[in-house]
Amino acid sequence: MPIDRDDDHAGDHAAAQAGEITLLIQRYQEGDAGAFELLVERVYNQLRSIARGQLRGRPPSPLDTTALVHEAYLKLSAPERAAWKDREHFFATAARAMRHILVDQARKLSREKHGGRVAHVPLDQADLRVQQDATQLTQLDDALRRLEELDPRSVRVVECRYFVGFTDAETAIALGTSPRSVQRLWKQAREWLALELKTTRDRPASS
Repeated sequence: MPIDRDDDHAGDHAAAQAGEITLLIQRYQEGDAGAFELLVERVYNQLRSIARGQLRGRPPSPLDTTALVHEAYLKLSAPERAAWKDREHFFATAARAMRHILVDQARKLSREKHGGRVAHVPLDQADLRVQQDATQLTQLDDALRRLEELDPRSVRVVECRYFVGFTDAETAIALGTSPRSVQRLWKQAREWLALELKTTRDRPASS
């Protein structure tokens, strides 16, 4: 079989970029403030891609892709939060920051729209990518917070697989586990969330 040199070069480039990002993370953690600016420069397109994924299917937001990346940048730039291990861990943390920004905004919109009343989140057991209004987004976040109290690793898997769009292999690298464990946790998390949100949906709303 002939060797595809283009694939080899692409793989080499991706590996080199991942190594460069990890090196910049290490430099920033060692006190090199300028390394963070270089880091953001290198990963800016990936951050925009994550932001677009976060905004897709969400309620209308005053934040566009660029603004969401900027807000996440402000959160990530705090030195005390720079506990990233590598490229994958950094992107997972960035996605979590974006999710929290959007959820905080959605909570405010939900309070204004519903006056404190509870709406319910439809969640297909096989797919978390549902269209959500502001209240539904906050309910999904509440469910994730409850799951985190029981099984933090499952929530990290949801963040990587759903919010970042990592593959099983990339998620395994980010979390320091195996792809098989990621598949198991991802399946368990979706099933748990589906049941939790169904229970919420079936619970009578308080007057």
